[in-house]
Amino acid sequence: MTVAERTVMGDPGPRGRFGSFGGRFVPEALVPACEQLEEAFRSAWADAGFRARLAGVLRDYAGRPTPVTDAARLSEALGVRVLLKREDLAHTGSHKINNVVAQGLLAQRIGKTALVAETGAGQHGVAAATVAAYLGLGCTVYMGEKDIARQELNVFRMELLGATVVPVASGARTLKDATNEALRHWVTAVDSTHYCIGSVVGPHPYPWMVREFQRIIGDEARAQCARLLPAAVPDVVVACLGGGSNAAGTFAGFAATSARLVGVEPAGGAALRHGRRGVLHGYLSSFLQDEHDQIIEAHSVSAGLDYPGVGPEHAYLAQSGRAEYHTATDAEAIAAAGLCARTEGILPALESAHALAWVQHAARTGDLPAATTVLITLSGRGDKDAALLKEITRGRR
Repeated sequence: MTVAERTVMGDPGPRGRFGSFGGRFVPEALVPACEQLEEAFRSAWADAGFRARLAGVLRDYAGRPTPVTDAARLSEALGVRVLLKREDLAHTGSHKINNVVAQGLLAQRIGKTALVAETGAGQHGVAAATVAAYLGLGCTVYMGEKDIARQELNVFRMELLGATVVPVASGARTLKDATNEALRHWVTAVDSTHYCIGSVVGPHPYPWMVREFQRIIGDEARAQCARLLPAAVPDVVVACLGGGSNAAGTFAGFAATSARLVGVEPAGGAALRHGRRGVLHGYLSSFLQDEHDQIIEAHSVSAGLDYPGVGPEHAYLAQSGRAEYHTATDAEAIAAAGLCARTEGILPALESAHALAWVQHAARTGDLPAATTVLITLSGRGDKDAALLKEITRGRR
């Protein structure tokens, strides 16, 4: 690892700080669990045997490496060269499997017998249920009632895999509220249960640990681009973000290069553009808040981006200027999903479509000149969104 990589996206230290963001703000009952997890992660990540087992499972079970697709027809439509990092081709249909396989193996290493998870779009819940079945662990997934209605197929998949899906009726009945309930569950079952957080959020060591588990996306993509491109590195690297795990994993592979790093938030949940410093779910970052510092509900057509905050490392990358963050509207994301489907035969998840939408806008406005090469992380496939897209595009919503 280079000095630049250690500095930009490195070890946040025992306090878990990315600049002034991050940290650990949890009830006393969870402090020992967080400390145990940090110690276990540091030990495992330094253990060649653990790393080899993880790599083997990701290769033989999850289907890594995922390819980079040179999207010729989409490139022609947009006027810039587009490369797609195909996390939609990983087992379960998204990047979530990378993190959950690693956390599942880590949970076994420290003697836990069950996983508890939160989910919005359902992809993390499906991945958690999948890995729990694979490793013989119990699994409980909390999901907001609104998201359950939007993602019925993924709920059924989780139940088929043996997980218990618990509807959450509080608050906006979305990802934030599911996370609240998963944390409460963890407090009551911490001795036997590992909280498998799905993004680069939560108390230390989760934001750092999940980024490291997801950096396989960026590391693979960097090596693949080195073989594809004369300059070895794309001009721009783009990923969507709610909490931001696929973006953090992608950026980690390119942080020490010349690539421009761009994260794309939903316009109705742009915590980095419209948020303020605050604490939620055990960490300090940028959150949507009212004048009384109460959390404001986010909105996105994509359940996976419907979160009022962002991972603390993204807040730091924005503050430091190493990455920039933009937004895409629901309508732009829906249109971009359709364009990708028609030109490439690839239906992206609505989350990923936000990244595509920004590239489409930036190419049209001249922010991305015609000679630009853009790598977009396609974080998941759009099967889960097909019913919703049908309703929207046929005017039933």
